Amino acid sequence: MEIDSTTWDDLRVLLAVHRHGSFLAAGRALGTSTSTVARRIEALEAALGGTLVHRSSAGTSIEPDALQLVALAEELEHGLQAVRRDAGGRSSKLAGTVRLSVGDGFVRAVTQGLCEFRRKHPETCIELMAESRLADLARREADIGLRTTRTESQVLIERRLGVLHLGLFASQAYVERRLRGARLRPGDYERHDFIGHSQAMPRQRELEEWLVARGAKHFPFRSNSMQAIHEATERGQGIAMMAEVVGRELDNVVRIEIEEPLPSVTVWLVYHRELRQVPRIRAVVAALEELFHQRVGAG
Repeated sequence: MEIDSTTWDDLRVLLAVHRHGSFLAAGRALGTSTSTVARRIEALEAALGGTLVHRSSAGTSIEPDALQLVALAEELEHGLQAVRRDAGGRSSKLAGTVRLSVGDGFVRAVTQGLCEFRRKHPETCIELMAESRLADLARREADIGLRTTRTESQVLIERRLGVLHLGLFASQAYVERRLRGARLRPGDYERHDFIGHSQAMPRQRELEEWLVARGAKHFPFRSNSMQAIHEATERGQGIAMMAEVVGRELDNVVRIEIEEPLPSVTVWLVYHRELRQVPRIRAVVAALEELFHQRVGAG
């Protein structure tokens, strides 16, 4: 397919159809009519000399040969968003938008820290994305990411924030009902309920495997939301492994004593090398480092 004459607007329509699964939903997302979406796709197919979208009564799907165009559209979208964010800092060194991608478990603390940052620097706008996946920072899907795994990309800068020490936590009611003394001994794991992650990231799976290796079998409550896991812990659904700094803040929750050390998690702050001299990026990075050290310590 020849794509020399293809415009961003054409690709934007194709990307919307791919994301939303029908011409109707794509039109709503783009603020245009279904017929307009259909005409744009037909014109794009005519220009490129091939079928891009498969139509059926169940909706639409992108033909395999057209997925490279979808990937190109996503790259252009991320690039344009990054340009808009970068262009926001002309009136003030810290003016503009900073987009952050963080795991669900970091959202509350990061939000608190960035609200305090904005109190001092209201000209900086924040977009905080709570994601279970790793945003592609090399493609500027986000400006800054908090991660518990290392990156292999040569275009990204990693800064070690520190170490999260983990603990096992359960509600006071669960302890009184099933774990007198709040102590878990070897051989006890198989008799207790644990709270786990669904759609877990590799690091979360490793932590669950640590429990399973010691006999944990019953995971009656799982979630891909840390907020749900915290709530389930407070409501006595079982024992959960989480950062000590988080567990200490939950209501009516106590730490469970065990006879061996738990794993720990190193946290990395990651951003694109091209952003290292952008004042608002440097300021947010510094604020996140200070926040982590205040709440957790350097580790």
